[in-house]
Amino acid sequence: MDEARAALATIPALAGYDGPLERLAGLTNKVYRAGEVCLRIPGKGTEEYINRANEAVAAREAARAGVSPEVLYADPASGLMATRFIAGAETMSPEKFKARPGSPARAGQAFRKLHSSGAMFPFRFELFAMIDDYLKVLSTKDVALPSGYHDVVREAGAVRAALAAHPIPLAACHCDPLCENFLDTGERMWIVDWEYSGMNDPLWDLGDLSVEGKFDADQDEELMRAYFGGEARPAERGRVVIYKAMCDLLWTLWGLIQLANDNPANDFRAYADGRFARCKALMETAEFSPHLAAVREG
Repeated sequence: MDEARAALATIPALAGYDGPLERLAGLTNKVYRAGEVCLRIPGKGTEEYINRANEAVAAREAARAGVSPEVLYADPASGLMATRFIAGAETMSPEKFKARPGSPARAGQAFRKLHSSGAMFPFRFELFAMIDDYLKVLSTKDVALPSGYHDVVREAGAVRAALAAHPIPLAACHCDPLCENFLDTGERMWIVDWEYSGMNDPLWDLGDLSVEGKFDADQDEELMRAYFGGEARPAERGRVVIYKAMCDLLWTLWGLIQLANDNPANDFRAYADGRFARCKALMETAEFSPHLAAVREG
Protein backbone atom coordinates (compact mmCIF):
# COMPACT_ATOMS: atom_id res chain seq x y z
CA MET A 1 0.00 0.00 0.00
CA ASP A 2 2.94 2.35 0.67
CA GLU A 3 4.13 1.76 -2.90
CA ALA A 4 0.65 2.58 -4.21
CA ARG A 5 0.42 5.80 -2.22
CA ALA A 6 3.88 6.82 -3.41
CA ALA A 7 2.80 6.17 -6.99
CA LEU A 8 -0.38 8.21 -6.55
CA ALA A 9 1.71 11.10 -5.24
CA THR A 10 3.54 11.28 -8.58
CA ILE A 11 0.29 11.77 -10.55
CA PRO A 12 -0.68 15.46 -10.38
CA ALA A 13 -4.45 14.90 -10.49
CA LEU A 14 -4.28 12.22 -7.79
CA ALA A 15 -1.50 13.50 -5.55
CA GLY A 16 -3.92 14.65 -2.85
CA TYR A 17 -5.79 11.35 -2.57
CA ASP A 18 -5.75 10.06 1.01
CA GLY A 19 -8.76 7.73 0.91
CA PRO A 20 -8.83 3.94 1.14
CA LEU A 21 -6.90 1.66 -1.20
CA GLU A 22 -8.05 -1.78 -2.31
CA ARG A 23 -5.75 -4.32 -3.93
CA LEU A 24 -7.30 -5.81 -7.07
CA ALA A 25 -6.37 -8.85 -9.15
CA GLY A 26 -3.25 -8.93 -11.32
CA LEU A 27 -0.89 -11.66 -12.53
CA THR A 28 2.14 -9.55 -13.45
CA ASN A 29 1.23 -6.06 -12.24
CA LYS A 30 -0.01 -4.51 -9.01
CA VAL A 31 -3.49 -3.05 -9.39
CA TYR A 32 -5.35 -0.93 -6.84
CA ARG A 33 -8.64 0.86 -6.51
CA ALA A 34 -8.31 4.39 -5.19
CA GLY A 35 -11.83 5.76 -4.98
CA GLU A 36 -13.07 6.23 -8.56
CA VAL A 37 -9.64 5.46 -10.01
CA CYS A 38 -7.89 2.21 -10.91
CA LEU A 39 -4.10 2.43 -10.45
CA ARG A 40 -1.74 0.05 -12.24
CA ILE A 41 1.91 -0.34 -11.16
CA PRO A 42 3.90 -2.45 -13.67
CA GLY A 43 5.41 -5.69 -12.44
CA LYS A 44 9.03 -6.74 -12.21
CA GLY A 45 10.65 -7.62 -15.53
CA THR A 46 7.71 -6.53 -17.70
CA GLU A 47 9.90 -3.91 -19.38
CA GLU A 48 11.65 -6.79 -21.19
CA TYR A 49 8.61 -7.55 -23.33
CA ILE A 50 6.03 -4.75 -22.93
CA ASN A 51 6.21 -1.47 -24.84
CA ARG A 52 4.46 0.95 -22.48
CA ALA A 53 4.21 3.74 -25.07
CA ASN A 54 2.30 1.42 -27.41
CA GLU A 55 0.10 0.28 -24.54
CA ALA A 56 -0.81 3.87 -23.60
CA VAL A 57 -1.88 4.67 -27.17
CA ALA A 58 -3.93 1.46 -27.40
CA ALA A 59 -5.64 2.07 -24.05
CA ARG A 60 -6.71 5.54 -25.16
CA GLU A 61 -7.88 4.29 -28.55
CA ALA A 62 -9.89 1.49 -26.91
CA ALA A 63 -11.49 4.02 -24.56
CA ARG A 64 -12.47 6.16 -27.56
CA ALA A 65 -13.95 3.04 -29.18
CA GLY A 66 -16.18 2.68 -26.11
CA VAL A 67 -14.91 -0.68 -24.89
CA SER A 68 -12.41 0.37 -22.21
CA PRO A 69 -12.40 2.84 -19.30
CA GLU A 70 -11.12 6.38 -19.74
CA VAL A 71 -7.35 6.76 -19.32
CA LEU A 72 -6.64 9.44 -16.71
CA TYR A 73 -2.84 9.14 -16.68
CA ALA A 74 -0.21 7.07 -18.46
CA ASP A 75 3.55 7.41 -18.15
CA PRO A 76 5.22 5.56 -21.05
CA ALA A 77 8.57 5.66 -19.25
CA SER A 78 7.55 4.00 -15.99
CA GLY A 79 4.41 2.19 -17.12
CA LEU A 80 2.36 3.75 -14.33
CA MET A 81 -1.26 4.10 -15.44
CA ALA A 82 -4.52 5.34 -13.93
CA THR A 83 -7.95 4.72 -15.46
CA ARG A 84 -11.53 5.36 -14.47
CA PHE A 85 -12.89 2.66 -12.14
CA ILE A 86 -16.01 0.92 -13.50
CA ALA A 87 -18.45 0.77 -10.60
CA GLY A 88 -20.88 -2.12 -10.38
CA ALA A 89 -18.90 -4.37 -12.70
CA GLU A 90 -17.80 -7.91 -11.92
CA THR A 91 -14.24 -8.94 -12.75
CA MET A 92 -14.77 -12.03 -14.84
CA SER A 93 -13.40 -15.55 -14.43
CA PRO A 94 -14.08 -18.85 -16.22
CA GLU A 95 -16.66 -19.64 -13.55
CA LYS A 96 -18.42 -16.29 -13.98
CA PHE A 97 -18.52 -16.67 -17.76
CA LYS A 98 -20.49 -19.87 -17.12
CA ALA A 99 -22.69 -18.48 -14.35
CA ARG A 100 -23.59 -15.04 -15.71
CA PRO A 101 -26.25 -15.41 -18.44
CA GLY A 102 -25.31 -13.76 -21.73
CA SER A 103 -21.73 -12.98 -20.76
CA PRO A 104 -20.10 -14.74 -23.77
CA ALA A 105 -22.44 -12.79 -26.05
CA ARG A 106 -21.55 -9.50 -24.33
CA ALA A 107 -17.87 -10.31 -24.82
CA GLY A 108 -18.52 -11.04 -28.50
CA GLN A 109 -20.33 -7.73 -28.87
CA ALA A 110 -17.45 -5.87 -27.20
CA PHE A 111 -14.96 -7.50 -29.56
CA ARG A 112 -17.11 -6.62 -32.56
CA LYS A 113 -17.32 -3.01 -31.39
CA LEU A 114 -13.54 -2.82 -30.95
CA HIS A 115 -12.63 -4.59 -34.19
CA SER A 116 -15.03 -2.49 -36.28
CA SER A 117 -14.14 0.82 -34.60
CA GLY A 118 -11.39 1.82 -37.00
CA ALA A 119 -9.01 2.23 -34.06
CA MET A 120 -5.33 2.02 -34.99
CA PHE A 121 -2.86 0.54 -32.52
CA PRO A 122 0.87 1.24 -33.02
CA PHE A 123 2.01 -2.38 -32.59
CA ARG A 124 1.43 -5.20 -35.07
CA PHE A 125 0.82 -8.47 -33.24
CA GLU A 126 2.82 -11.03 -35.25
CA LEU A 127 2.33 -14.46 -33.71
CA PHE A 128 5.39 -16.22 -35.09
CA ALA A 129 7.66 -13.19 -34.67
CA MET A 130 6.56 -12.99 -31.03
CA ILE A 131 7.37 -16.67 -30.53
CA ASP A 132 10.86 -15.95 -31.87
CA ASP A 133 11.22 -12.89 -29.64
CA TYR A 134 10.13 -14.77 -26.51
CA LEU A 135 12.54 -17.60 -27.35
CA LYS A 136 15.33 -15.01 -27.55
CA VAL A 137 14.40 -13.67 -24.11
CA LEU A 138 14.36 -17.21 -22.72
CA SER A 139 17.75 -17.98 -24.27
CA THR A 140 19.22 -15.65 -21.62
CA LYS A 141 17.32 -17.36 -18.77
CA ASP A 142 17.90 -20.58 -16.87
CA VAL A 143 14.52 -22.14 -17.71
CA ALA A 144 13.86 -25.30 -19.76
CA LEU A 145 11.32 -25.40 -22.58
CA PRO A 146 8.71 -28.19 -22.46
CA SER A 147 9.94 -31.30 -24.25
CA GLY A 148 9.06 -31.17 -27.93
CA TYR A 149 8.31 -27.44 -28.04
CA HIS A 150 10.43 -26.76 -31.14
CA ASP A 151 8.85 -29.77 -32.89
CA VAL A 152 5.38 -28.28 -32.44
CA VAL A 153 6.59 -24.88 -33.67
CA ARG A 154 7.77 -26.62 -36.86
CA GLU A 155 4.42 -28.40 -37.20
CA ALA A 156 2.73 -25.02 -36.84
CA GLY A 157 4.28 -24.08 -40.17
CA ALA A 158 1.17 -25.60 -41.80
CA VAL A 159 -0.97 -23.28 -39.70
CA ARG A 160 1.11 -20.31 -40.76
CA ALA A 161 0.70 -21.24 -44.42
CA ALA A 162 -3.06 -21.71 -44.12
CA LEU A 163 -3.53 -18.35 -42.42
CA ALA A 164 -1.34 -16.64 -45.04
CA ALA A 165 -3.30 -18.22 -47.91
CA HIS A 166 -6.37 -16.11 -47.11
CA PRO A 167 -5.35 -13.17 -44.92
CA ILE A 168 -8.16 -11.06 -43.53
CA PRO A 169 -7.91 -7.34 -42.77
CA LEU A 170 -6.11 -6.59 -39.53
CA ALA A 171 -8.03 -4.84 -36.78
CA ALA A 172 -7.27 -3.30 -33.41
CA CYS A 173 -7.24 -6.34 -31.09
CA HIS A 174 -6.79 -6.95 -27.39
CA CYS A 175 -4.63 -10.05 -28.04
CA ASP A 176 -4.53 -11.15 -24.38
CA PRO A 177 -8.17 -11.74 -23.40
CA LEU A 178 -7.78 -13.29 -19.97
CA CYS A 179 -11.15 -13.54 -18.27
CA GLU A 180 -9.89 -11.15 -15.61
CA ASN A 181 -9.44 -8.49 -18.31
CA PHE A 182 -13.24 -8.36 -18.74
CA LEU A 183 -15.53 -6.34 -16.48
CA ASP A 184 -19.23 -7.21 -16.77
CA THR A 185 -22.06 -4.99 -15.58
CA GLY A 186 -24.68 -7.50 -16.73
CA GLU A 187 -25.63 -5.17 -19.57
CA ARG A 188 -22.24 -4.26 -20.98
CA MET A 189 -18.81 -5.87 -21.10
CA TRP A 190 -15.74 -3.67 -20.65
CA ILE A 191 -12.20 -4.77 -21.60
CA VAL A 192 -9.06 -3.63 -19.75
CA ASP A 193 -5.27 -4.16 -19.85
CA TRP A 194 -3.83 -3.36 -23.29
CA GLU A 195 -0.24 -4.51 -22.71
CA TYR A 196 -0.19 -7.01 -25.59
CA SER A 197 -2.65 -5.26 -27.88
CA GLY A 198 -1.97 -4.65 -31.53
CA MET A 199 -3.22 -4.85 -35.07
CA ASN A 200 -4.03 -8.51 -35.54
CA ASP A 201 -6.36 -11.04 -37.14
CA PRO A 202 -9.51 -10.25 -35.12
CA LEU A 203 -10.41 -13.91 -34.71
CA TRP A 204 -7.38 -14.34 -32.46
CA ASP A 205 -9.33 -12.55 -29.74
CA LEU A 206 -12.24 -15.00 -29.99
CA GLY A 207 -10.06 -18.12 -29.97
CA ASP A 208 -7.93 -16.88 -27.10
CA LEU A 209 -10.93 -15.92 -24.94
CA SER A 210 -12.46 -19.36 -25.55
CA VAL A 211 -9.28 -20.96 -24.21
CA GLU A 212 -8.88 -18.59 -21.25
CA GLY A 213 -12.54 -18.96 -20.29
CA LYS A 214 -12.57 -22.75 -20.76
CA PHE A 215 -15.62 -22.24 -22.96
CA ASP A 216 -17.72 -25.26 -23.87
CA ALA A 217 -19.35 -25.69 -27.31
CA ASP A 218 -22.46 -23.75 -26.33
CA GLN A 219 -20.41 -20.80 -25.05
CA ASP A 220 -18.34 -20.81 -28.24
CA GLU A 221 -21.54 -20.67 -30.29
CA GLU A 222 -22.93 -17.81 -28.18
CA LEU A 223 -19.66 -15.87 -28.53
CA MET A 224 -19.46 -16.37 -32.31
CA ARG A 225 -23.14 -15.69 -33.01
CA ALA A 226 -22.94 -12.39 -31.11
CA TYR A 227 -19.75 -11.48 -32.91
CA PHE A 228 -20.77 -12.46 -36.45
CA GLY A 229 -24.45 -11.64 -36.08
CA GLY A 230 -25.33 -15.24 -36.96
CA GLU A 231 -23.71 -18.52 -37.93
CA ALA A 232 -19.94 -18.44 -38.45
CA ARG A 233 -18.68 -19.62 -41.84
CA PRO A 234 -16.40 -22.72 -41.85
CA ALA A 235 -13.29 -20.61 -42.52
CA GLU A 236 -14.19 -18.23 -39.69
CA ARG A 237 -14.85 -21.07 -37.29
CA GLY A 238 -11.60 -22.72 -38.40
CA ARG A 239 -9.59 -19.59 -37.63
CA VAL A 240 -11.05 -19.46 -34.13
CA VAL A 241 -10.06 -23.11 -33.52
CA ILE A 242 -6.56 -22.62 -34.96
CA TYR A 243 -5.99 -19.65 -32.70
CA LYS A 244 -7.04 -21.70 -29.69
CA ALA A 245 -3.96 -23.85 -30.31
CA MET A 246 -1.66 -21.00 -31.29
CA CYS A 247 -2.43 -18.86 -28.24
CA ASP A 248 -1.39 -21.77 -26.03
CA LEU A 249 1.81 -22.16 -28.05
CA LEU A 250 2.68 -18.49 -27.53
CA TRP A 251 1.59 -18.08 -23.91
CA THR A 252 3.59 -21.18 -22.93
CA LEU A 253 6.69 -19.03 -23.50
CA TRP A 254 5.17 -16.08 -21.64
CA GLY A 255 4.65 -18.35 -18.62
CA LEU A 256 8.28 -19.45 -18.74
CA ILE A 257 9.42 -15.81 -18.76
CA GLN A 258 7.33 -15.23 -15.62
CA LEU A 259 8.97 -18.29 -14.07
CA ALA A 260 12.42 -16.96 -14.94
CA ASN A 261 11.52 -13.57 -13.44
CA ASP A 262 10.46 -15.23 -10.16
CA ASN A 263 6.89 -13.94 -10.45
CA PRO A 264 5.16 -15.31 -7.31
CA ALA A 265 1.59 -14.83 -8.61
CA ASN A 266 1.24 -18.37 -9.97
CA ASP A 267 2.94 -21.73 -10.48
CA PHE A 268 4.24 -20.73 -13.88
CA ARG A 269 6.02 -24.04 -14.51
CA ALA A 270 2.70 -25.83 -14.29
CA TYR A 271 1.03 -23.01 -16.24
CA ALA A 272 3.49 -23.31 -19.15
CA ASP A 273 3.50 -27.11 -19.23
CA GLY A 274 -0.30 -27.21 -19.09
CA ARG A 275 -0.72 -24.74 -21.94
CA PHE A 276 1.75 -26.63 -24.12
CA ALA A 277 0.03 -29.96 -23.45
CA ARG A 278 -3.33 -28.44 -24.35
CA CYS A 279 -1.90 -27.01 -27.59
CA LYS A 280 -0.53 -30.39 -28.63
CA ALA A 281 -3.74 -32.18 -27.70
CA LEU A 282 -5.87 -29.85 -29.83
CA MET A 283 -3.54 -30.08 -32.83
CA GLU A 284 -3.68 -33.88 -32.61
CA THR A 285 -7.51 -34.11 -32.66
CA ALA A 286 -9.29 -35.43 -35.74
CA GLU A 287 -11.20 -32.15 -36.05
CA PHE A 288 -8.11 -29.93 -36.30
CA SER A 289 -7.15 -30.88 -39.87
CA PRO A 290 -10.60 -30.12 -41.35
CA HIS A 291 -10.58 -26.72 -39.62
CA LEU A 292 -7.10 -26.09 -41.03
CA ALA A 293 -8.34 -27.08 -44.50
CA ALA A 294 -11.34 -24.71 -44.21
CA VAL A 295 -8.99 -21.83 -43.41
CA ARG A 296 -6.68 -22.78 -46.28
CA GLU A 297 -9.62 -22.88 -48.70
CA GLY A 298 -10.99 -19.58 -47.46
